Amino acid sequence: MADGTSMASAEARIPTTKASQYLQQLCKHWSHKYEVAFTPQEGRIPFANGAVCTLNATPDTLVLKVETADPGALTRMEEVVINHLKRFAFREDLGEVRWS
Repeated sequence: MADGTSMASAEARIPTTKASQYLQQLCKHWSHKYEVAFTPQEGRIPFANGAVCTLNATPDTLVLKVETADPGALTRMEEVVINHLKRFAFREDLGEVRWS
C-alpha cells in the first residue's frame, strides 16, 4: 500500500486439474458484489473489508493468495475463500488446504 501499511498475506497451493474452472467460478460468484477481474488463468477479488484474493490457475494447481491490512482478519478470509472453493469443488476431495 502507498501509505506504508504492510499487508498480512497467506498463500495456498491446491493440486487440481480443474484450477481454471474453480478460479472462474469463484470470480463469477463474487463479481455480483465486488469489482472482480479475471481471465481463465488469473483473477483478483477485492473484498469490501480491504482484503484482496488473487488466484492463479495452471494445468494442475490452483494458487490462492489472500492479503489484508488487518492481520486479525487473515484467518477469517482464508476460511471464507476455502469454504466457497470447497462448495464449488464438492465432486473432488481437495484434501486439507494449508496456508503459508
